[in-house]
Amino acid sequence: MACNYEIVQIVVGVLVLGLFDSRTAQCRPSRVLESIEYSALSCRKHTASLTDFGGVPDGKTSNTKAFKVAIDKLSSLAGDGGAQLIVPPGKWLTGSFNLTSHFTLFIQQGAVILASQDESEWPLLPPLPSYGRGRDAPGDRFSSLIFGTNLTDVIITGNNGTIDGQGESWWKKFRNGELHNTRPYLIEIMHSDRVQISDITLINSPSWNVHPVYSSNVLVQRLTILAPIDSPNTDGIDPDSCTNTRIEDCYIVSGDDCIAVKSGWDQYGIKFGMPTEKLIIRRLTCISPDSATIALGSEMSGGIKDVRAEDIIAINTQSGIRIKTAIGRGAYVRDIFVRRMNMKTMKYVFWMSGSYNQHPDPGFDPKAFPKIENINYKDVRAENVTYSARLEGIPQDPFTGVCISNVSINLTEKPKELQWNCTNIAGVTSHVNPKACNLLPEKEEPINCPFPNDRLPIEDISIQKCKI
Repeated sequence: MACNYEIVQIVVGVLVLGLFDSRTAQCRPSRVLESIEYSALSCRKHTASLTDFGGVPDGKTSNTKAFKVAIDKLSSLAGDGGAQLIVPPGKWLTGSFNLTSHFTLFIQQGAVILASQDESEWPLLPPLPSYGRGRDAPGDRFSSLIFGTNLTDVIITGNNGTIDGQGESWWKKFRNGELHNTRPYLIEIMHSDRVQISDITLINSPSWNVHPVYSSNVLVQRLTILAPIDSPNTDGIDPDSCTNTRIEDCYIVSGDDCIAVKSGWDQYGIKFGMPTEKLIIRRLTCISPDSATIALGSEMSGGIKDVRAEDIIAINTQSGIRIKTAIGRGAYVRDIFVRRMNMKTMKYVFWMSGSYNQHPDPGFDPKAFPKIENINYKDVRAENVTYSARLEGIPQDPFTGVCISNVSINLTEKPKELQWNCTNIAGVTSHVNPKACNLLPEKEEPINCPFPNDRLPIEDISIQKCKI
């Protein structure tokens, strides 16, 4: 059987580099090396398949060693155009593994990366410095299934391949109080620049699904994220102390917030001092009956600012945009801009809370008041709503600069009598129905709440057409 020219090029290239044994010279099945085009921040000069490193796609054999060996070998190509590792169709059981720089993990359609349920395949990491402890327990935290730190130019993508966290056993341990360390996430990238996560499906994560933290220039696109609506803390996407992030065209069904914007917890986040800023969220569809479409906080002690959300759909979700904070958090949530939200079957349309009193330990500063200001919502439509708004600032520290315009809310057949529950909040409204509370008076002259016209750098980042 004759190999085509492109396959020969790939094989000869890797043989010259001494990475694989002579078996690599055989022709690959077309389903592994078929021509696939995809969009990415960077294209790669070199390509390999997980099968080249002894991977077995039977859903039973552990491939943790195969992933680790493959990525270690391919890391040597970072200075020579980088490499992409293909996960071909099949079920690939694995524990946690780490990525490298100038690298693409490509999960093909029909491929399923299955997270191992053996805790020994999940290394422990120390708590994040901006949190001071694990989120589930005071101890360490299990490494994410796919993890990376101090990377440049790292891509996780595919043509709708799947990562299955097999989270049910973790959820059970969490509910039963059997965990002494925080559950793993599916994907966590730390201290990195130029990160892309796109065009894959994530299901049944043990906890959060996607967690970029302490990173910049992060692009998250076209993810499908699915978890049972009663699964604990299965947040969809949590940008955490990140700068210049773009999240778009994602569909999320979750047991917690579809997107949760974070920046550290109480005194630890204040000391670390790294905000989440310059964040774009657009064309998001969310289903989460017990949580928010987009949450700002509650861990926001490094600050959150310049968040732009638009063209958002929420269905059977507890709330639209929710601000969660408390005394002890410190820092700020400011310069938040939201437009064109469409919601159906909601408990709350607008929700802000200053009493989210979950603290890492008793050492938080009782004088650390968060500053919530310049919060803007416009062009919102909602149907089958129980409460229009629950807006609760802090008595010594009211939330200010709230602007809400052009809002139409149709209520459920049995709505709550008090539609706008407002305390310690200040701002204005315009063309809002049902009429807002007295603390948000209707302006006599119609106003249009602002949305920035300038472009953030992440909007103009270069995208290339790449090929396998």
